[in-house]
Amino acid sequence: MSSSLAIHPVHVVLTVSKYEMVFGEYLTFIRQKTRALLILVFLHSFMINRIYLSSNHPFATPQTIESIAHSSLAEMRFEGRISFENLEFAARDFGNRYHLMPSAVLHPKSVSDISSILRYVYDLGLSSELKVAARGHGHSLEGQAQAYRGVVISMESLRDPEMSFHGGKHPYVDVSAGELWINILHESLKRGLPPRSWTDYLHLTVGGTLSNAGISGQALRHGPQINNVYQLQVVTGRGEVVTCSDKQNTDLFHAVLGGLGQFGIITQARIALEPAPKMVKWIRALYSDFSTFARDQEHLISSNNSFDYVEGFIIINRTGLLNNWRSSFSPKDPIRADQFNSDGKLLFCLEIAKYYNPRESDNIDQDIDTLLSELSYIRSTLFMSEVSYVNILDRVHVSEVKLREEGLWEVPHPWLNLLVPRSRIHEFVAEVFGNIVKDMSSGPVLIYPVNKTRWRSGTSLITPDDDVFYMIAFLSSAMPSSTGKDGLKHILSQNKKILSFSQRPYLGIKQYLPHYSTEEEWEAHFGPHWEVFYRRKLSYDPLAILAPGQRIFRRGIAYVQQ
Repeated sequence: MSSSLAIHPVHVVLTVSKYEMVFGEYLTFIRQKTRALLILVFLHSFMINRIYLSSNHPFATPQTIESIAHSSLAEMRFEGRISFENLEFAARDFGNRYHLMPSAVLHPKSVSDISSILRYVYDLGLSSELKVAARGHGHSLEGQAQAYRGVVISMESLRDPEMSFHGGKHPYVDVSAGELWINILHESLKRGLPPRSWTDYLHLTVGGTLSNAGISGQALRHGPQINNVYQLQVVTGRGEVVTCSDKQNTDLFHAVLGGLGQFGIITQARIALEPAPKMVKWIRALYSDFSTFARDQEHLISSNNSFDYVEGFIIINRTGLLNNWRSSFSPKDPIRADQFNSDGKLLFCLEIAKYYNPRESDNIDQDIDTLLSELSYIRSTLFMSEVSYVNILDRVHVSEVKLREEGLWEVPHPWLNLLVPRSRIHEFVAEVFGNIVKDMSSGPVLIYPVNKTRWRSGTSLITPDDDVFYMIAFLSSAMPSSTGKDGLKHILSQNKKILSFSQRPYLGIKQYLPHYSTEEEWEAHFGPHWEVFYRRKLSYDPLAILAPGQRIFRRGIAYVQQ
């Protein structure tokens, strides 16, 4: 018997015991034994084999799935449409390293389309290996939204309901989960009420970011995007359409937020809004000492009167750094800025922003000067810019357009995102940027702290134990055919070294947008939360139909005791 399928008696007894305690001490010994037997039968019937599903194929081409299932899918009627040809787009993503071809792509026009196909696959039971993945704007990194020989649901086709805005004390907008955040921004600004929390890149779907977290430098105010949603509509792995919130079907609500698509497909969301600013003071300044840099960043995210956005990035041996900034920023002291030399140095850039409206312009500069006076940056490196609210939120797209024009957007992106506890950040920076990363030619490295004390608890998002932890994002782009430091082989080797250090248990570092290759690694990632994660999987997707590209669970396999 495969060890991955084995149920150890001790584990069963412990699990049963925990479930029994929920029902209280009034249960008799006989009823305890009866319920224990029922749970054991359930686990045996729906045990999920959690073997990592890897592919060694650079571009895997599927054979036809079970002929009966395939023909039945073709005969199904949808308000949208299902395609069996021209599926290559669904086998690609932003990471551009995994290419797993599905057998079909559903372009839904309604939630019932999604419910119908999931209910159909669920009803096939254990006789089928058919899997289903929801695909947003295709910005996954490791094939997470792909379904090899399965069905991919193209969520951008789902625009039901249309955006519906509501005012009042707690304004919100109801949107389809297939809607892009950039579209919500433009529509909401017509009403002066945009969402409270954003990611750094807005050309992503609502369902995609809520399934991960949606963390950015604006999290200091309202937390990540999963903290700023009032209600969701979800289609579970059983095909059931469920409305959930903090007050209704709460377990499912918490499960799907940051749940990596494992428990259901988000189809609608109710997003919190706030009054919109019109303008932004965008500021950069350099530090040569990490301790000073970290102290200032942590001060800014903990202060009630602070900036509205706090991020940062690391710079290694960048020639002419400040001159490059001049295309978008103006130096506070041009003469001293000209004299600053960044060659051969490890530097830390603080990037901050203050939102305001034109009627406040008389005081905004004074307010900023007061806030800056509390910081210990290198005075000659202070640069500022004044931009619109839309421009700073959509700033990454400007770079995207330029890279697309140069043919450098659709290249491999072996990104690595880590959440590092505050208590270990100095050790991490010393090791990684002292002994591993010596060059930044492959892309930027973001670094900024967040404080989770105000975040919604109970979601599936896994973070370090410290209340304050750092987002460290290695945003690499591999140049085609390069064998140098900006080549895929070198970047992957560097990432492996970083992960090798980061996986030391005492450090308590977690991956964001996680990707693991073994069951043991996934269990270590979730730690004490694994039992809850696993229990939720059994509840909402017991056959492991959903999100196979995450490689956490394998399609349901019946377990029969030998």
